[in-house]
Amino acid sequence: MKILGIGNALLDVLLRLESDDTLVKMGMAKGAMDLIGEAQMRTVHQAQKGLKRDEAPGGSACNTMRAMARLGAEVGYIGKIGSDETGAFYEQAVRNAGVTPYFVHTEGISGCSTVLISPDGERTMATFLGPAETLSAAEVADETLRAYDCVYIEGYLISNEALFLPVLQRIDKLGLTVALNLSNFNIVNAFRDLLQEIVPRYVRILFANESEAEAYTGLPAGAAVQKMAETVDISVVTVGEKGALVGSREGCIAVPASGGHPVDTTGAGDNFAAGFLYGLSVNASLEQSARTGAFLAGHVIETVGPQIPDDRWEQIKLKIKGDIMQQP
Repeated sequence: MKILGIGNALLDVLLRLESDDTLVKMGMAKGAMDLIGEAQMRTVHQAQKGLKRDEAPGGSACNTMRAMARLGAEVGYIGKIGSDETGAFYEQAVRNAGVTPYFVHTEGISGCSTVLISPDGERTMATFLGPAETLSAAEVADETLRAYDCVYIEGYLISNEALFLPVLQRIDKLGLTVALNLSNFNIVNAFRDLLQEIVPRYVRILFANESEAEAYTGLPAGAAVQKMAETVDISVVTVGEKGALVGSREGCIAVPASGGHPVDTTGAGDNFAAGFLYGLSVNASLEQSARTGAFLAGHVIETVGPQIPDDRWEQIKLKIKGDIMQQP
């Protein structure tokens, strides 16, 4: 099974501040998470000069596709980027990760999520969606969609009226499988009625964490995963340190969490989805797929950021092939 991701293409930039004066200059409240406009993004870019920084292509669906590619899956990614150095870096990094890129290019600066880390470790986030939020279904070619068996979509895109429902309708006409990640409980609360109309019609695999599942169904995780499975082929609800639940018409499966003490839970859901979809792509059972997802999530929470360090992947692949996929 070949899988194509669609999402907001955002470069993740982690900056280590020498003092909080930079936040004051940018007019940002320490510890806040804000969406910002182009003018403020340019101010942020100017303030970045000379600071120690780490960069990686981000966005929920991109994180998932990159992790799947590291496992050896055949995956692609659709997003929209600008004509600046950020966009060029993003595209090349996605390609280097083994993901086939299908980027829509436009003039201007690319989307960027900047994480400003104060000396005391507090994080302040400034996200500029830029061209990412203007991707439309008309910019997604049927030829690209036909090259894949499954399309994985992040729930953040539901607010994009020019993309979300129109592209789902086209994917449905092409007979492809849709996997949707609900992404954020605020998104679910804001668009619950639309989701409850769309999901039964177009979605076959539905991912959610505990709060998103409760927002979607009004039920706790155990009941929510079964309720979700009434309208999709496979429902997945991650429940943090308790692991994950997988629902289908055959019943519900529970798998334990993996990993040690969490350092940073960023990207846990993205990597769980990567492991689960990878399992399905190689015809593993639902339990094996969920264990693979939990294994990847367990690794990413032991590091800072949404991606597993490069030096872990060979051992991860050996573990998955040798142990996880052999379990009943």
